[in-house]
Amino acid sequence: MTFDLLLSGGTVHTPGGPVRADVGVRDGKIVAIGAFGGSDAGRVIDCTGLDILPGVIDTQVHFREPGLMHKEDLASGSRAAVMGGVTAVFEMPNTKPNTDSADAITDKLTRARTMYCDHAFYVGATNHNARDLAELERMPGTAGVKIFMGASTGDLLVSEDARLAEVLASGHRRVAIHAEDEDRMNARADERIEGDPSSHPVWRDDESALLATRRILRLAREAKRRIHILHVTTPAELEYIAQHKDIATCEVTPQHLTLAGEDAYPRLGTLAQMNPPIRSGAHRDGLWYWLNQGVPDVIGSDHAPHTLEEKAKPYPGSPSGMPGVQTLLPLLLDHAANGRLSLQRVIELTSAGAQRIFGIVGKGRIASGYDADFTIVDLKKRWTIEDQWLQSKCGWSPFTGMELTGKPIGTIIRGQIAMWEDQLADAPTGQPLRFEAVDFG
Repeated sequence: MTFDLLLSGGTVHTPGGPVRADVGVRDGKIVAIGAFGGSDAGRVIDCTGLDILPGVIDTQVHFREPGLMHKEDLASGSRAAVMGGVTAVFEMPNTKPNTDSADAITDKLTRARTMYCDHAFYVGATNHNARDLAELERMPGTAGVKIFMGASTGDLLVSEDARLAEVLASGHRRVAIHAEDEDRMNARADERIEGDPSSHPVWRDDESALLATRRILRLAREAKRRIHILHVTTPAELEYIAQHKDIATCEVTPQHLTLAGEDAYPRLGTLAQMNPPIRSGAHRDGLWYWLNQGVPDVIGSDHAPHTLEEKAKPYPGSPSGMPGVQTLLPLLLDHAANGRLSLQRVIELTSAGAQRIFGIVGKGRIASGYDADFTIVDLKKRWTIEDQWLQSKCGWSPFTGMELTGKPIGTIIRGQIAMWEDQLADAPTGQPLRFEAVDFG
């Protein structure tokens, strides 16, 4: 057999479990898994002692282009992604202008020629484009529709039940939801304490999240529309979502699984500020309980960078959001090394789960015929996150200085080396993702 690329001697994580094997790649696809020591290959990479995972897919990033490119752009955000072992991303619509029309989606896809990883773009639901969403969600390169029930401004805020029902009635693909209740947060604005970011989760309390989650689940059931609830932060929400898995999938983030407010706000200040908030250690432990009950379907980074200058503004004038695409997998590998979840569960949450719930074509598993997307990791490597490793324009991470076990060694996308041993490819080769609902619906 002849291959363009041969990964030899690694532990390959197939749908049937881990096996010591070689993986042969031709024309960007996986063509064989087995023992191919004597085969002819354009390039052979020795993966002895390494684990070969399906390519990691981060289904929630904010890369800030167009309009906010001083803190991130599609090129820099995608470099951060591949440095962290991420092979594909879903990018969010709250740019300037918003991604809420066919022209805006086309513009982003044109801009995305600078991206190092594969990609898809959400179209933002507004109070004025509901009738167009059924057509917009079927545009090539579109991840689906995103609704902001809270934590947004202008047209991208859709908070009233009647408007939400209109959006859910238009189209068929799964809709992604930011579930915080705008009315409750407006009523509780006085809970914010000037200069004290630890008041952020007091203002945006558990009830604002649970109330919005209950509302959108009721509306989704009435509309017979599947939804995906993003960045869940409270155990009560996960308990409630568990009763509605026929229509709802959900996401948790590494930040909410790793940070606890009691430590994070005194240590990090506004660098720990995000929406929905970092909550208490009890909340974090509750998320872990429901994660190990199998309720969350994916882990997304909610990568949302701001400059240090912006973050230095006194709370509540400081913007919410933190970078995370590059640290998503390293944090999960460390949690796995410490026994909090299995490597099999990491794979389900970072690749197989995204493929399953969004219907991504050719991604999410190591199997013949699938795209040759691999995240190659050293599970035993001990290392420390340092600022010089970070690729995001913002230049910081709430996890700088954290010592971890387990590190991404290589990122391979459709058989092309995007990163190997902290060295990025010379040129971007990212392509738009394909979806069953668009290509075969």
